[in-house]
Amino acid sequence: MTTDPPPEPNREPTPGRLHRARTAFRRWRRTRPFWAAVWTGLGGFVIFFLPMAPLGKILQVGLGGIAGMAGGVLLMAMALLILLLPGQRHTAGVIAVIAGVASFPLSNLGGLFVGMVLSVLGGSMAFAWLPEKPARRRRPRRTTPSAETPVSLGSGSA
Repeated sequence: MTTDPPPEPNREPTPGRLHRARTAFRRWRRTRPFWAAVWTGLGGFVIFFLPMAPLGKILQVGLGGIAGMAGGVLLMAMALLILLLPGQRHTAGVIAVIAGVASFPLSNLGGLFVGMVLSVLGGSMAFAWLPEKPARRRRPRRTTPSAETPVSLGSGSA
């Protein structure tokens, strides 16, 4: 004789933990210049890691290797600043654009143009980003007397 487990009661499907986390992340992401930070950080990553070589090679390269590393670190720091403090996005965006353009003569043509373009794109997106305005609450319309309803102008007799 086999025994079947008792049937489970009917429950409405609730959103899973992954769905709730994704929704919460989406809501958080929309309150800040997320894609500007991603592009700026990616540009800084390219500029930082392109000249990476053993320390002896970097010291032989000189200013280009050290400036590339410093510019990449600065750009990744600006990406974090853009992401975590959206109120400082204008300052961080301007610094990111300046560091991205400065990487062109200082480090391997700005990460072979890729890092420079990404950091300038991200910095300009951060500068131009505006927070989403909250939805306007609709007020109920006030009804005005129409032409069909008589309006009394006083209590006088004609």
